[in-house]
Amino acid sequence: MPPLLYYITDCNQFPGSRPEKEHRMLAKISECSACGVDYIQLREKDLSVKALEALANQAVAALAAGSQTKLLINSRIDVALACGAHGVHLPANDLSPSVARAIFAHAGVSAPVIGVSAHSISGIASAEAHRADFTVFAPVFEKAGEIRPDGLFLLRQTFYARLTPATNTPVLALGGITLANARQCLEAGAHGIAAIRLFQQNDVYQVVQRLREGPIAAP
Repeated sequence: MPPLLYYITDCNQFPGSRPEKEHRMLAKISECSACGVDYIQLREKDLSVKALEALANQAVAALAAGSQTKLLINSRIDVALACGAHGVHLPANDLSPSVARAIFAHAGVSAPVIGVSAHSISGIASAEAHRADFTVFAPVFEKAGEIRPDGLFLLRQTFYARLTPATNTPVLALGGITLANARQCLEAGAHGIAAIRLFQQNDVYQVVQRLREGPIAAP
């Protein structure tokens, strides 16, 4: 199975004024959805709820016609419901996926996509127990410019610890991932790759081709 791919937005990494940054980010969302990226997380944590909702509406509209890409809103279930996103991504120590599903169900949404961040084996186990659709394990190589020397080892250990067929929720790797080191994550057992810069700073078509069909694809 080809690896799952997850683009996480960070508008502040684009050049220009705020409107220019948002324009570039929306164009990148459209590009990613057209190229077959599985998930996109709108993760603009510095915005007010009102501003986030306005941007989320534009993000939904930016998805390429006919695309199977799922748009998730970081943490804010209310915004996800208001804009018609496919679901939410829950940071570690946020609501549990089961509680989030109950909120969506109460609002009449029966099958939201719910991703969860985790930083340990126990975090992954908890996400699975509460019916997350996938977990993002981070950081693997780096966070905020700081190298994590044991991240790849810990990623590998999460799969050694998952011993029963029930524990098969996909785990995606995040944190300093490039085309040069993505293969290491897939060989360690990751079901996919999550990233900001990998998608924002590169031609997405080329990234998708390399990760899914080229020499970096898992054997």
